[in-house]
Amino acid sequence: MFDYHMHSSFSGDCNVDMEEMVKGAISKGVAEICFTEHIDYDYPDDSIEFDFNKRKYSARIDELREQYDGKIRIHKGVEIGVQPHLLERYDAMLKAEPFDFIICSMHTVARKGLHYGDIFVGRSAEDASLMYYNELLECVRNFSNYSILGHVDLIKRYAPKVVENDFHDVLREIFNVIIPAGKGIELNTSGVRYGLPNGLPSDDVLRLYKECGGEIITLGSDAHKPEDIAFDFKESLELLRSIGFRYLSTFEGLKPTFHPIDLP
Repeated sequence: MFDYHMHSSFSGDCNVDMEEMVKGAISKGVAEICFTEHIDYDYPDDSIEFDFNKRKYSARIDELREQYDGKIRIHKGVEIGVQPHLLERYDAMLKAEPFDFIICSMHTVARKGLHYGDIFVGRSAEDASLMYYNELLECVRNFSNYSILGHVDLIKRYAPKVVENDFHDVLREIFNVIIPAGKGIELNTSGVRYGLPNGLPSDDVLRLYKECGGEIITLGSDAHKPEDIAFDFKESLELLRSIGFRYLSTFEGLKPTFHPIDLP
C-alpha cells in the first residue's frame, strides 16, 4: 500500500507530529508514504498560515527516513493551493525546492474559500461549480510544475446541494491538457470519510480520465491523524481495477514509478 496524500504538524491545519503519522502508517502495513504539507499562498483566512519552514521539513524527513529505514519508505511532497494570480510565485518556489511529489489542488475560487462556503453566497451551486472547474482549467493551461491534480472535484464536498451537471465537458478539457503533459490525478479517499458516496474524484470522473487516456494515478487518504491513514484503500483499489486501471504511481524526484494493482 502507498499513501500519497497525508499531513502532519508542518501543515497549518494539522497538529499531529510527523513521527506519529509514520508510526500509524507502519501499524497499518503501508509500505510507502509521502507527506504532502500544505502551501496555500493568499489563503482567504488570516487565522491560518498555510506555509512551512522547508529546511526544517526536509531535515525532519531525513531523520525519520534513517530512523525507520527498512520499515517504511518516506517521501517529501507538498500540496499547493493554486489560484491563477499565484502561478508565477509557485513556480519560483518549486524550482528552488527539491520535492519528490507535488499535488496541485484548488481550495479557493475567485479568491473565496471553499471550506467556508463563501463561493456559494449569491450564486447557485451550479454556477459556483462551473467557476471552480473553469478556474482549474485556467491554472493547468498556464502552470505545469506539479505531479498530479489533487481531489479534482473537491467542490462537491462543500456544495450545499447535489449538482446535476457532471461538468464532463470542462473536465475533458482539463484532462486533455494534463495527460499529454505527463501529469496525473489522485483518488482521494477523504470524500467517503466526509460523508460523500465516493472518493474524490467520483467514479464517473475516474472513468472519464481513463477514457481520455489517463494512466498516472495515485491513492491518498488526505489523513490529518494516524487513524485515517490508508482509509478505504481496499475498496478504492477494487474500484480502480474495475474501471481498468492496472497500475498505481509513486514518485521520487518528481519521476513516477508504476506498480501493478494486485488484488487477492
